Amino acid sequence: MMKRFAVLIGLLSLCGPVRADVTHRIQSNIQLTVDGASTTATRVPSAVSVSGVNVKVGTGNNDTFAGLTAGSATAAATVVPGNFTINTAGQNFSFSNSAITGDPISTLAAGVAISTTTGQAASLPAYGQVTSFAGGVKGDLGGTLTSVGGGALAITAGNAGTTSIGQITSELTVR
Repeated sequence: MMKRFAVLIGLLSLCGPVRADVTHRIQSNIQLTVDGASTTATRVPSAVSVSGVNVKVGTGNNDTFAGLTAGSATAAATVVPGNFTINTAGQNFSFSNSAITGDPISTLAAGVAISTTTGQAASLPAYGQVTSFAGGVKGDLGGTLTSVGGGALAITAGNAGTTSIGQITSELTVR
């Protein structure tokens, strides 16, 4: 029995101390974003469309089906009404005439105002096609980490145009 015990002690003496690497990592993040106001405006052009069957231009020297003036540096082209008659009396006819008076040309950024208090668009440009995003209100969005040890996040919701993302990552590695 002593021989067996001596062999067991000999085998145990060959083993070294047990080592393990233990790593604990805690990471906390808060990302707060307040979008700025933006506006995209597109001027609507002046346009005239005329079509017809058995219709002719009037007999005056300046008669036309319809047209546009040349406009100017600050004014949109305007519609010139047409003067027309039926070509062959007693025959079927059809006529279609449509016109759009476009937006005037304004100076750069005319009609747009951004509030210095809120950062939002306070007024919009006066064009035919306008897409606006009001943006977030500064000062409404907030975030707090209550402890670096992976405690809790406190996020205060903002208004439209704000985004908040909170994340706590706790990682334990044993090697």
